[in-house]
Amino acid sequence: MRFWDSSAIVPLLVEQPSSRSCRELLRVDASQIVWCLTRTEVMSAICGLAREGAFEGEAIGKMEDRLTHLSTRWHEVSLIDPVRERAERLLHTHALRAADALQLGAALLAADDRPARHWQFVTSDVGLLEAVQREGFVGIRPRG
Repeated sequence: MRFWDSSAIVPLLVEQPSSRSCRELLRVDASQIVWCLTRTEVMSAICGLAREGAFEGEAIGKMEDRLTHLSTRWHEVSLIDPVRERAERLLHTHALRAADALQLGAALLAADDRPARHWQFVTSDVGLLEAVQREGFVGIRPRG
């Protein structure tokens, strides 16, 4: 099973150095498990890049369409209270931002708190990757 952080989904929509690696990971295993607010985090990243002048407004619409298509295929962890409980524990244990703790909390919930070695977590965030591995996931950082 593979849990995808928003930082690994953005390169599926916006061409970045890790885009090819992310596409390869998705080709190998098309099932994605994500936190229910991942779509919002991805839209925030896309809109931020647009404000920085990375692309024009028309491109945002196309990316949003691709995001909608992608999100119809993924599985979302949507239970708020158990994810929040895990995230708050993680904040005491790891140097994480709230959004990253929620992502990892959702992954732990999906894995029944026992990720072992058959659960993978895809992220481009180095700090989150370290926490993911310490919690027992196989951390995958897309090349790029």
